Amino acid sequence: MKKLRIGLLLNSYKIPLWEYILIEKLINSNYATVELVIKNNQKKIKKTLFQKIKNHWKHAFYLIYIKLDKNLFKLKNNAFELKDIAPLLKGVEEFKVEPISTKFSDRFNDKDITRIKDEKLDILLRFGFGILRGEILKSSKYGIWSYHHGDNRVNRGGPSGFWEVIENIGITGSVLQILTEDLDAGKILYKSFSTSDEFSINRNKNNYYWKTLSFLPRKIEELYNDGEVEFFKKIDKENAYPSFYSKRLYSKDNFSNIKMFTLFFKHLSKMIYKKIYIRFVLEQWILLFSIRDGMSTSFWRFQKIIPPKDRFYADPFVVSKNNLYYIFIEELIYAKNKGHISVIEMDLDGNIKKIEPIIEQNYHLSYPHIIEEKDKYFMVPETGMNNTIELYECIEFPYKWEFRMNLMEKVKAVDSTFFFYNNKWWLFTNMSSCEGASLNDELHLFYADTLETTDWLPHPMNPIVSDASNSRPAGNIFVHNNKIFRPAQNSTHKYGYGMKINEILILDENNYHEVEIDKIDPDWDSNILRTHTFNHVNNLTVIDARLKRFK
Repeated sequence: MKKLRIGLLLNSYKIPLWEYILIEKLINSNYATVELVIKNNQKKIKKTLFQKIKNHWKHAFYLIYIKLDKNLFKLKNNAFELKDIAPLLKGVEEFKVEPISTKFSDRFNDKDITRIKDEKLDILLRFGFGILRGEILKSSKYGIWSYHHGDNRVNRGGPSGFWEVIENIGITGSVLQILTEDLDAGKILYKSFSTSDEFSINRNKNNYYWKTLSFLPRKIEELYNDGEVEFFKKIDKENAYPSFYSKRLYSKDNFSNIKMFTLFFKHLSKMIYKKIYIRFVLEQWILLFSIRDGMSTSFWRFQKIIPPKDRFYADPFVVSKNNLYYIFIEELIYAKNKGHISVIEMDLDGNIKKIEPIIEQNYHLSYPHIIEEKDKYFMVPETGMNNTIELYECIEFPYKWEFRMNLMEKVKAVDSTFFFYNNKWWLFTNMSSCEGASLNDELHLFYADTLETTDWLPHPMNPIVSDASNSRPAGNIFVHNNKIFRPAQNSTHKYGYGMKINEILILDENNYHEVEIDKIDPDWDSNILRTHTFNHVNNLTVIDARLKRFK
């Protein structure tokens, strides 16, 4: 199949870094070529903050607020750092236009439309111009593809990522869509949700803009591989259900000086409270367990295992052996600020016999996922700080473990969870597509015939989940009443806030489908703030939780 012919709609050759990297990926790909740059030739005068306030004095406090946020919350990996893309597009034909701008949209004249159609482009990508209307929407074979940062399930009518932070909305949406005359009726190509930052609009935007970088290359490659018919058959299926919006519409009145002044001090009070709170309160990860016939699901019955105040216990995984339970955990001593793997010996009545460290490296270890195969025990702890997925083998149970091999290298992966099904090993792991993107958002699936291999094949539907509220693994995949269930972390509002239980309905080399069947929120105890790991073996059910206690 011929590479897809791409056109770019740009306001300037100085573009944000996330756009630069995205376009660079397309240029270097084997599925697309950039054939045309349509540059907005309208001159835009860069205004100082003072000039903006002078022209929009009714919204002066909003403009000051945004400027303060950028200065107070600096970005480590700034998605909006400007970079000149002209050298990268050297040799690509340029077409300058001056759109007919109205109050709400940009339109192209007939001559410009004819000129663009003559290029026979497959896709136009919108990185510039205003809201587009008219025949320009039909000037390429598959339409104009455009990002909408701030999905209508969360917020509408305001700057993307703003109200999600200010009004404590736990998630911020991002959408890639094909533009139509009606913005609300655009065909959605991809939708994802990120955890909203607690305090900063700037950090919030930076996080989800980095993540959205991967959407366009991912969908263009999918169109190239699947072909037009199969690709749009899947897209139409995903767009078959109506999308309702029942929240309020944010208008200019919401950005008045009085409104912004009130919101600013409310937000400032929240930050001051947080500073005082962490001075006197310790939020500590602990373990909770229940021993009874079958799986325990009433968390108010669970007994607590509370560590000393200088450390926390988290990510429990269980092995039942020799009439004892062995609970493998992440143990982190605050003074070291680096996790290691420990094991807790517990008798059948729930009495703890001892706690002992078993694996420590010069990088952080957590999530000690245990695998039993052919009378051997293996462990895959999270080693994301080392950019690896590592396999350890137990030499002398449960205290002596040896590094076996790297299953993957040069990857940003967390909470890797394995499941043996239909004579294959399935690896579920959360990954970030690029530096700066969150590791909480996207679940990837790989498979292999054997466990001890580096030949893990990526699933064609990757990422199989792109939603911070339901992606990151939260314990073993388990079978209950002949059904397969996958616990997932719900990181709305904060990392590891709660869990969701999903039933896996389809799992094979070509397809994956799961449905959410229940959720676990930390509501059974006023001092429990979060919970993010669930495991069950024989009669023991164990979870972790973030406990609020005084220092």
